[in-house]
Amino acid sequence: MATFLYRVGRLAFRRRWTVVLVWLAALAAVFFASSQAPGPADERFSMPGIEAQTAYDLAQERFPGATADGATAQVVFVAPDGQKVTASDNRAAIEKAVTELADGPQVGSVDDPFQEEAVSKDGSTAYATVNYKVKVADVTDASKDDVQEAVDQARDAGLTVEAGGEALDSGGAGGLAEIVGIAVAAVVLLITFGSLAAAGLPLLTALIGVAVSLFSITAVADIFGLSDTASTLAMMLGLAVGIDYALFVVSRYREERAKGHTPQEASGLAVGTAGSAVVFAGLTVVIALVGLSVVGIPMLTKMGLAAAGAVVFAVLVALTLVPALFGIWPNAALSRASRMATTKGERIEESAQNGGTRWSRFVLRRPVPVLLLSVVGLGVIALPVANLQLGMPGDEAKPTSTSERRAYDALAEGFGPGFNGPLTIVVDAKGTDDPKGAVKTISKEVAATKGIVAVSPAQFNDAGDTAIFKAVPSTAPTDEKTKDLVKSIRAERPGIESEAGASFQVTGTTAVNIDIADKVQAALFPYLAVVIGLAFVLLLVIFRSVLVPIKAALGFLLSVLASLGSVVLVFQEGHGAELLGVDQTGPIMTLMPIFLVGIVFGLAMDYEVFLVSRMREAYVHGDQPAQAITTGFRHSARVVVAAALIMIAVFASFITEADSMIKMIGFGLATAVLFDAFVVRMAIVPAVLALLGDRAWWLPGWLDRLLPRVDIEGEALTRRPAGGTDADDHSADSPTEVRV
Repeated sequence: MATFLYRVGRLAFRRRWTVVLVWLAALAAVFFASSQAPGPADERFSMPGIEAQTAYDLAQERFPGATADGATAQVVFVAPDGQKVTASDNRAAIEKAVTELADGPQVGSVDDPFQEEAVSKDGSTAYATVNYKVKVADVTDASKDDVQEAVDQARDAGLTVEAGGEALDSGGAGGLAEIVGIAVAAVVLLITFGSLAAAGLPLLTALIGVAVSLFSITAVADIFGLSDTASTLAMMLGLAVGIDYALFVVSRYREERAKGHTPQEASGLAVGTAGSAVVFAGLTVVIALVGLSVVGIPMLTKMGLAAAGAVVFAVLVALTLVPALFGIWPNAALSRASRMATTKGERIEESAQNGGTRWSRFVLRRPVPVLLLSVVGLGVIALPVANLQLGMPGDEAKPTSTSERRAYDALAEGFGPGFNGPLTIVVDAKGTDDPKGAVKTISKEVAATKGIVAVSPAQFNDAGDTAIFKAVPSTAPTDEKTKDLVKSIRAERPGIESEAGASFQVTGTTAVNIDIADKVQAALFPYLAVVIGLAFVLLLVIFRSVLVPIKAALGFLLSVLASLGSVVLVFQEGHGAELLGVDQTGPIMTLMPIFLVGIVFGLAMDYEVFLVSRMREAYVHGDQPAQAITTGFRHSARVVVAAALIMIAVFASFITEADSMIKMIGFGLATAVLFDAFVVRMAIVPAVLALLGDRAWWLPGWLDRLLPRVDIEGEALTRRPAGGTDADDHSADSPTEVRV
């Protein structure tokens, strides 16, 4: 592996303009393809194998056209204190607003609240449902402006009016997160390298990789049903790993130049050594992301595959474009002192004493206290996981500054907390002698269930063999009592179906969320087994050790549990929620645990590979175990810290997004990297390796013979013949150095 990548690095350096032109051509091609492609797909959630999805599919089959994918919005009208919406002036203002809403070119119909019984019992609140003829993604800004105009006119009449629903989703603060993350990354890189050019190179290459990824996703989004969320995740991960991977190659290039190697040779050595770590680190991330398909959630699978594609592009950029840029600007990546020394033909030796050396020796002197303190600390932070509640946050999780959130609150106050999450009962009376009687019996029994406050009249299909009605709970959609209610209805179903002579199923947003949570929890352990198993084999091949992969997996579990505990602490229990702009606490997003496990596992292995590979390299080259730890830290600690800070900055910047899902993911990933890089990899790893000594690198002889040799530490590069290396760099093909 190291020898092959060494040749790739030298070739990219030598054919620098060809490599740059290929990447620019690829960028132009995917940009053109994305500009011609339709917009991203609607994020219609589908979960095969759960009751709520089966019931939804049955409703679509038996009610053709009634469950079309048209977008909807709700406009909520609240009368001034002491008044009712049925008062003549208020009613006139509402009816005028309904008429104006119906005039929109994309609007199919608007339900008049006075004709559809959409007025609260106390007469204080009413709502109108706007049904669009187009999908959510196709609702234009002009149509949204029409709704806002109608809302403003109704407000001028003295009513409190708010609008919500999927058609009016305000989304996030587009662009702000990326700008903040890149700005912080630039500062960290500048401090790390002490050179504007060196700091700019990882940023430039990462942005090119992200651009190619995003344009590629946009180009195929409609074909494969990829949503905006998939693009956001791909950008988040692509930017973070893209900067990190380039950072490690640039750092190794500077190190090899400091040893006196020529630019081309240093480029080959950097890609052959640090590039090997990049390949395997990227591979672990890809394994974790592709492994999300094991869960069986199509949306999650698509998000994982899109993000995996972004990681692959980041790896390819680091292995080809970065050394090509070394060829164009061979001295740009060096510090000012190194450039001056290069100009004078001098050589700068790396100091044997730096922050990484001092920290490693501190841990080596007291490994047991460091290990215990780290493990106990992460364990305490992970304790809130025991109270984890899963759900899918909706408009109730949005800031109170949004109209969607205020509309949600107004409906909950006027019609009860369960109004925003009604249960949909689909009755299959096909083959029943008296379908209407069967539906009436089921409706009566559901209405009598404790926790149900209202049941709507049943609507039959044209064939008269299927009916749908709504059951409104007394509690909010994310309330644990609502979850118990759904389970209670399903538990009593056999007796009700026997009495009615027909079957029924429960669906609706609330039921879907409950079913998804159950399926995700059931899939979590198989997913962990698949991902950790594959990664264990990969790390076994990389480090040729049994105990190092085990330590890596256990350390990952600690960091991911601590991260999930932090998410519960903030987003569920509300500690420090205001600081992050979280206005409403509640259940943790259903997909968050498995999502966090997948992504964090890949990222955790990044730091494991980068840090421990340098220790392995030193050990293979003759260092004693303790000295190998110190050598690894001397060469890698500063860069790993910089890489972790960049990842934390990129992920934390997404906390500024209004989308609660993205905000939660950003916070979870940022804390996970914080714990994994600074506690697990910087403290637990050296402490454990110090206690194990030579046993850390133990591998049974029979297994050693079976495993392929990938040479990530670059041992083969030290055995190259003297000819054909540095001497070749003085040929006519060597670059004209550009002084930067």
